[in-house]
Amino acid sequence: MSETMETLMSRASATELVEPAPRGQVLARILSTGLRAPDHGKLRPWRWVVIDGPGMEDFATLAVRAHAARDPEARGAELDRTRAKALRAPMAILIGGRILSNHKIPEIEQVMSVAAGAMNLLNALHAEGFGGVWITGAYTADPAIAAGVGFEPPERLFGVLFVGTPEDGFRAPPRPELDPFVRHWPPHRAPAGGLSD
Repeated sequence: MSETMETLMSRASATELVEPAPRGQVLARILSTGLRAPDHGKLRPWRWVVIDGPGMEDFATLAVRAHAARDPEARGAELDRTRAKALRAPMAILIGGRILSNHKIPEIEQVMSVAAGAMNLLNALHAEGFGGVWITGAYTADPAIAAGVGFEPPERLFGVLFVGTPEDGFRAPPRPELDPFVRHWPPHRAPAGGLSD
């Protein structure tokens, strides 16, 4: 197996992330891989917002304010958890997309291009020795968060990549067997013995 394939096969989400995070030319290279995603119609829908250093505290404050506005009953420990989750890594890359409605390129293709770009970022982070985890939930459901970081329609926020160095090193979980996830058509053309190695 090639080194590139070994890297792709060993990637996994990392939730315990510490310094260092990628910066400078390394970060620029990682972000550039997101622009290599498939892009029907050359709409270039990708929009990344990088939050680093003191900006992470600002992001945590935004997340807490948005939570309190959504749920006026939220207090103390609950809002503290929201802050802690927003500060779970030294860097965040917000995954956004400029999605055009009523365009000849269907919205789903535009969204899939953004998602493919985000996956490129995760693979590139791993290839460069860093880790990341893609979080959605309240971050993507709350328009106050999207607006707070500068996403305005037709831009949308699709998730947050929390980025850093895996605290305990890389521990990729076992891969599932391939066969349950793949079908061949027509069925009589399926390879003898299946695909799993």
